[in-house]
Amino acid sequence: MIHAVADASVALKWFLPPTEAERDHDRAVALLQGVKSGHVVLREPPHWLAEVAAVLSRLAPASARQSIEDLCALRIPVMETAEIYVTASKLAVSLDQHLFDTLYHAVALASPDCTLVTADERYYVKARKEGSIALLRDFNASGEERDA
Repeated sequence: MIHAVADASVALKWFLPPTEAERDHDRAVALLQGVKSGHVVLREPPHWLAEVAAVLSRLAPASARQSIEDLCALRIPVMETAEIYVTASKLAVSLDQHLFDTLYHAVALASPDCTLVTADERYYVKARKEGSIALLRDFNASGEERDA
């Protein structure tokens, strides 16, 4: 079983059509299929649904309601502890990133054998030294990382 945190850059690919600018749509869908099959267990920070819903409402208003209902139906556990907020705050300061970005990473760091999966290359470059992070394009929902 794979334990992961999918940040908004990944979750949005589940509902928005693929574009040239947005790569790795197939990898995001494979992760979602892993969640649905029970092979992948996701956990998320408290703001994840609001963040994804906000973007869906702006970019895909006609389908936002159904997409949000689909996300809720996944019943993904939310992790919210003082430790996670403290870790996210430290990461935000040291990486010069918004706390909302680092909360995803803090959840992965607080969870044994858990990986933050992100399509945000800018964040990945800054944060990879902290561990527990993989780019979507390198993450295989079967548990194997592929060569970049």
